[in-house]
Amino acid sequence: MQTATPTSTLLGGRSPAEFLDTYWQKKPLVIRGALPDFESPLAPEELAGLACEEGVTSRLILEHGGEYPWQLKEGPFEEADFLSLPETHWTVLVQEVDRLIPEVGALLDHFRFIPRWRIDDIMVSYAPTHGNVGAHIDNYDVFLLQGLGQREWQFGHAPVEDETIVPERDVRMLADFSPDETVVLEPGDMLYLPPRIAHHGIARDDCMTYSIGFRAPSHQQLIGDFVSDMLEAIDPNARYADPDLTPPEHTGAIRPEARERVRTILRSLTRDDEALDRWFGRYITEPSRGRMAFPLEEPFAPDELADALRGGAVLRHGAASRLAFMTHDDGTVSLFADGNARRLPADLAFAGPLLTDRAVIPADALASHLDTDAFTQMLAELVNAGILDVMCPNR
Repeated sequence: MQTATPTSTLLGGRSPAEFLDTYWQKKPLVIRGALPDFESPLAPEELAGLACEEGVTSRLILEHGGEYPWQLKEGPFEEADFLSLPETHWTVLVQEVDRLIPEVGALLDHFRFIPRWRIDDIMVSYAPTHGNVGAHIDNYDVFLLQGLGQREWQFGHAPVEDETIVPERDVRMLADFSPDETVVLEPGDMLYLPPRIAHHGIARDDCMTYSIGFRAPSHQQLIGDFVSDMLEAIDPNARYADPDLTPPEHTGAIRPEARERVRTILRSLTRDDEALDRWFGRYITEPSRGRMAFPLEEPFAPDELADALRGGAVLRHGAASRLAFMTHDDGTVSLFADGNARRLPADLAFAGPLLTDRAVIPADALASHLDTDAFTQMLAELVNAGILDVMCPNR
C-alpha cells in the first residue's frame, strides 16, 4: 500500500494554503514527482477485470476498431470484448476504483487538505499507444496522476465559457481546441486542472491514469433536490387561503396581500438554516451511481465489536459509503452517513471527525473510546448496516 507523502512533495513544494490560494479553481498546475517512485497499485489486466464485474461503472471508447469512429460502449464487459480490441487508439475507464481497491482508496489520504465530502471518486483509465477520449472539459476540479507509462497532456489556461461540441458522436468532444501548453507526464507526475479547462490526453505507450475528481453539483441539482426534500415535509392538505379577502378594485390585479401570502409560503422552505444544513449533509453523503451498503448477515453485538477492535480488527468506510459531519453551536454534532443523519450529544461529538476524516480509522484513535457504551453501540449500528466495514481475521 502506498504510504502518505508530505503535502509539500505532492504540491511541488507548495503548502496546502499556497496551492488553494493560487491554483485551486484558478489555474492549472503541472507537478513533477508529486508521488516520488510511484508504482501503480493496479495492473491493466486487473482494471479490465473490474470492468467486467456487475455493479461497476465502466466505459470503453474506441477511436478506431469500433462499429464507427469514437464508439462508446458501457460495461460490464466480457473477456472477449478485450481480446478483440485493436492494438491502439482505445481507452477503458472505470469509476470509483477507490471504493473497489483499498490500495487505490489509500491515495485519497494524500489529498486531506481538501474536505473529504468534496471528493467524488478516483477513476482509473488504461489506454495503449494513441488511446484518448478526445479534447474535452470537465465541470469539476481534477488531479490527473500518472500511474503507468507516459501520457501527453495538451491543455488551455483559461476556462471555456461556451463550448462547441462535435456533433453526432458518442463522446462529447470539443470542436475547437487550441491548447496553450503541452506536457508529458511520467509515473508519479500529476496535473491539476480547475473546472472547465479544456484538455486532451494522449497515451504515448501503455498508459494508466488515476483521475481524482471532485463533486460539483449544479445549482439546479442542489435546488431541485432541496425542494423535493422539503415537499415531503409539507402538509398535502395545506392550501392557499385568504379568509380576510375584500372586494378588489380591479379583478385582474394580483394585489400586494396575495403576493405576500405566496412569498410567505415559499420563504418557509429556506428560513430554517438547521433544516438546510440537515438536508445538505444528507444530500452530499448519498452514495453515487446507484451503489448501496448491505447489512451484515451476522451482526455484531456492541461488546463483541469492541473486543474485536481491541484485538486488532481494522475499521474502515464501506465500499459504497460516504460519511461527513457538522458541528453545532450547542456542542452537538450531526453525523451523516449514506444520506441519513443522526444527532450526537456533546459527549459523543468526538465521533464526528474520528469516523469521517479517514477511510481507514486508526485503531489507536478508537481504543480510548471503546469503554463508552453509547459509542460502541453506534459503531455496531454502523457496522451492521454496512456503512463501516470491520476487517476481523477471527470471525
